[in-house]
Amino acid sequence: MVTVRAPTMHGEKHRTDRIGWMRAAVLGANDGLISTSSLVVGVASAGPDQTAVLVAAVAGLVSGALSMAAGEYVSVSSQADTERADLAKERRELATSPQAERAELIKIYIGRGLSPDVATQVADQLTTKDALGTHAREELGIHETTQARPLQAAVTSAACFAIGAAPPTLLAALLPGRMLTLGVVGVSLGLLLVLGGVAAGLGGASIARGALRVGGWGAAAMGVTAMAGRIFGAVV
Repeated sequence: MVTVRAPTMHGEKHRTDRIGWMRAAVLGANDGLISTSSLVVGVASAGPDQTAVLVAAVAGLVSGALSMAAGEYVSVSSQADTERADLAKERRELATSPQAERAELIKIYIGRGLSPDVATQVADQLTTKDALGTHAREELGIHETTQARPLQAAVTSAACFAIGAAPPTLLAALLPGRMLTLGVVGVSLGLLLVLGGVAAGLGGASIARGALRVGGWGAAAMGVTAMAGRIFGAVV
């Protein structure tokens, strides 16, 4: 007698599971580091004393973190509202026109390469198990891993902005005026290269390309802001 063993299940982790939090985290950290570093460099280039530079850095950290939280919350809430409206519409259609929804699902599976008989079986079995969830995935493209979560996005963005803004703020408090600009630029560019590389690695992209992309934009932002501060300081 031959014993047939069931296939061994193994867990898989995919990068799409990180989309919800990774986007907000990377955006918040990069924005905090670039904007606060640029602010410190720009104000320092205008020529005020160290206290004024530090006050500007702290104000930039607090206001930027709150702005990021509000912006992410509003933006992702809009996405969540749209998802809820689409799900409510789909729920009504499943209740009032189940056969039409069944035919729509079968058509989707046929379009993906299944034969009509197999497509019908798949559609019927999945509908029996979870009709709304099946139509949310197949028809609307709404998945659990990428579903909008406004509060998570807001908290993540604010926290990561504050973390990104912390190094230039600390440097503004610790470094003397003559070393401040060079210190902030050097440390910030190094951290931006690391952040860009880590974000690219988490997303499966080229680490070198991601690092240079983020570092390049950061260098440009600090350079332009330093020029503006120097011009403004000279005029005042």
